[in-house]
Amino acid sequence: MAMFEGKVALVTGAARGIGQAIAKKLAVEGCDVALCDLKAEWLAETVGLVEAAGRKVKCFEVDVSQAAAVDAAVSGVVEAFGKVDILVNNAGITKDTLMIRMSEQDWDAVLSVNLKGTFLFTKAVARPMMKQRSGAIVNVASIIGLIGNAGQCNYAASKAGVIALTKSAAKELAARNVRVNAVAPGFIQTRMTDVLPEDVRKKMLDLIPMSRFGQPEDVANVVLFLASDAASYMTGQVLPVCGGMVMQ
Repeated sequence: MAMFEGKVALVTGAARGIGQAIAKKLAVEGCDVALCDLKAEWLAETVGLVEAAGRKVKCFEVDVSQAAAVDAAVSGVVEAFGKVDILVNNAGITKDTLMIRMSEQDWDAVLSVNLKGTFLFTKAVARPMMKQRSGAIVNVASIIGLIGNAGQCNYAASKAGVIALTKSAAKELAARNVRVNAVAPGFIQTRMTDVLPEDVRKKMLDLIPMSRFGQPEDVANVVLFLASDAASYMTGQVLPVCGGMVMQ
């Protein structure tokens, strides 16, 4: 029997990269999947992967920073599937530059998507999960939220906030058997990281004890563990997936 047979998962930022890998693996393991991204047409490839696994899929076009859109999406998932068992808050953006050059708009944009979006979706699914007295929320943070990084003060602040939100939400929801955990990816090869200059990529590689960059599937595997019954006694935890860049 598949790990998540009969479960329903909601994945934000599911169009590509880590989000797509998570959605695919959840489907392969038995989940019906609700996919969210800023543009519905971006989700076509992920839809095909979920359908190829023989699972039901539904797409939602959502700006995760807008409360009304998030609430409508979660209501749509519950209406379409009858419940939501797993939420993966993966949607995120970067707008990198040194702090002294960073505009207020770029600060606000990154915090709105990465942190506010995670808050809004967590809040929206909390009520149905509490009512059914079960649920697993997995937030995609970053090792940058643990160690910081020059040129990414907005991103670092947003991901540190996601980690703090994870721990606080875990304490609030534990009594209703709703678990909240986070993964903190390191240097994962995605379209977001592919645009980095080669000298930056080499410096990052030099910091990784395992001497390789991660793949989206490496993160997806840990997300599946945290969402599964195998992690039923874990909440409020942050698991780095970084080839040893950060050792807690």
